[in-house]
Amino acid sequence: MANETKTKSGISVSDFFSKYTMIIALVAVFILFYFLTEGRLLLPQNMSNLLIQNGYVFVMACGMLLCILTGGNIDLSVGSVICMVGGVAAVMITNKDMNPILSIVVCLLIGLLAGVWQGFWIGYVRIPPFITTLGGMFIFRGIGRLILDSKTIAVQNETFLNIFMKYIKIPGLDDGDFLITPMIVGVLAAVFVIFSTVLGRAKKAKKGYRQNNIIADYGKAIAIAAVILFYCTKLSQYKGISIMLVWVVVICLIYHFITSKTVLGRYFYAVGGNEKATKLSGIDTNKVYFIAYANMGLLAGLCGLLCLARVGSANGSTGTSFEMDAIGSCFIGGASAYGGSGSIPGAIIGALLLGVINMGMSIMGIGDSWQYVVKGAVLLIAVIFDVVSSRKKGR
Repeated sequence: MANETKTKSGISVSDFFSKYTMIIALVAVFILFYFLTEGRLLLPQNMSNLLIQNGYVFVMACGMLLCILTGGNIDLSVGSVICMVGGVAAVMITNKDMNPILSIVVCLLIGLLAGVWQGFWIGYVRIPPFITTLGGMFIFRGIGRLILDSKTIAVQNETFLNIFMKYIKIPGLDDGDFLITPMIVGVLAAVFVIFSTVLGRAKKAKKGYRQNNIIADYGKAIAIAAVILFYCTKLSQYKGISIMLVWVVVICLIYHFITSKTVLGRYFYAVGGNEKATKLSGIDTNKVYFIAYANMGLLAGLCGLLCLARVGSANGSTGTSFEMDAIGSCFIGGASAYGGSGSIPGAIIGALLLGVINMGMSIMGIGDSWQYVVKGAVLLIAVIFDVVSSRKKGR
């Protein structure tokens, strides 16, 4: 409408709420649980655990997004790959006393091979992803249980645990109750976010590209910087920055770059948007499917190691329903059920939303059963919103 209400930044109110729906939802849920838990949600320990306990979700969501982009496809086998890789790692490190670095490399290769196996059937034989990964879910879970021989194997190798779970502390800076290193990292990250925004706008202006509203751009940058500083303050009051957090941040940044700045990233969106047109333009769509699922296997292998380090043991039920958290994070974060639309930041927001719900309800003493009900309802609402929005746009 011509008289549609505008925000101060020049964006229509409807467009603003449509664009930032999940961010608004995340903030609302966070505030809700802050009051329901009487402020306990913001305790430094809980803030630190929010990302550490859900680290595998963030990593898996990055890989799952690529599968979803290709046409709303998913990978049901990632939880089973996590079980299998965790079992292999536990046997190699604990039972066989193998070098932990070598064990990590072998496990990552096993995860990659699992993804290559599925990528071949999906990409080149054209077996539907749902059927292929459903079969993989049973196969890899069975292999994992065979490797573990129905036992729980603990892993206490210090080198292995330090690679994934150690807290970073610098002598002289982090000797007191309030750690300095997280604040230094937080300030540097906040400055980088704002500087990147300034530099990005300058480059667009120089090339004559159309830019977003200046208030919207800088407002978003300042908000992100403030969240980073707040979170790092909480880390400074607890144990500091965990290596697990470093792994998560690095993986998310790499995949954000791939999906937003590279030709390969655009291929995933193109295949999901219109596979026939993409194929006619000369792009090997079979290869795109293959890469998406091979990559998912590799990240599932990494998640198997992350989970093993966090829990400290492997058993036949490890990874059960983990794929649902990854899938839910992507759809809740705005990925289209039809493919061709979605982003890494959106998947991160979706994972955070699920993480806040899990932690908030756990603090309140609410059981797993109700947590599943709430997460399922949130996922359904997110997908309904996507479908309705797509219909309104005439898709």
